[in-house]
Amino acid sequence: MPIYEYQCTQCEHSLEALQKIADAPLTDCPECGQPTLQKRISAAGFRLTGTGWYETDFKGGKKAADKTAATEKPAASDKPAKPAETTKTA
Repeated sequence: MPIYEYQCTQCEHSLEALQKIADAPLTDCPECGQPTLQKRISAAGFRLTGTGWYETDFKGGKKAADKTAATEKPAASDKPAKPAETTKTA
């Protein structure tokens, strides 16, 4: 269940409430008793960890750059030279 933040527009009291998504928003302030509570916008309380699309495509951080560099093919000048072929003479 998500945690919602509320703030009273009358007395500026703040609170958090653990509610189901389908629950109706709270309206009455527990501090002053007025029906002036409003939901506040806040950061999400979860973090994606591990490997996956969010690690390489969503965040766009250092790990994505490292992964791209590791998958690039080396240039032709970077390839080691082939050893010269020798023929045996009898």
